[in-house]
Amino acid sequence: MPASAGRGILAGMSDDCCASKGLELERLAQEAGQRRVLVAVLLINAVMFVAEFGGGLVAGSTALMADALDNLGDALVYAVSLYAITRSERWKAGAAAFKGVFILLLGVSIVVNVAIKIGSGVAPSSSLMLMFGAAALAANLACLALLWRFRSHDVNMASTFECSRNDVVSNCGVLLAAAAVGVTGSSWPDILIGSVMALIVLRSAVRVLRAAIAQIRSARA
Repeated sequence: MPASAGRGILAGMSDDCCASKGLELERLAQEAGQRRVLVAVLLINAVMFVAEFGGGLVAGSTALMADALDNLGDALVYAVSLYAITRSERWKAGAAAFKGVFILLLGVSIVVNVAIKIGSGVAPSSSLMLMFGAAALAANLACLALLWRFRSHDVNMASTFECSRNDVVSNCGVLLAAAAVGVTGSSWPDILIGSVMALIVLRSAVRVLRAAIAQIRSARA
């Protein structure tokens, strides 16, 4: 075999090896990037749950406590997502299904909280609602920014992004409720926003579960 031909074959093998290694490193880097982002948003949501739920108890706000429970749900969701990153597509679909069920239960708990608030009828503290609601909004906007580039990566990360986007909407609702409570002196704005948040959470649960079920069926096929 001519030396030039041998060099050509070796070069081709080297190129194939480098290409394969490059793809593998790219995949691992992407997964490492996902892991770092999920750890960051998990910690942010865990801290905000403690702060916002405490604020909700002190302020007597259904909307704040509902938002705090959403943060707790997200912290657990991100923990499950971390577990699923390096798993198969079927595992990821199963993790997304778990998240969908958890979000569904969270929505039901918010509905129960709203019913309790209707029974008491005590107006919450609008100033505390504004303070904790603004802090939660800033935290969740940071989470959304971190998750943005992974929003279409797979069903697992898509459902995680969905949770964070819902949080931003909920935070805006809390701030709107706080302003309305301050103006009216009534508990009804807090109750109404809490009810809307429950519907948003329930709708999100349905969307996540549909995507997860479709992914599970695809993996089985």
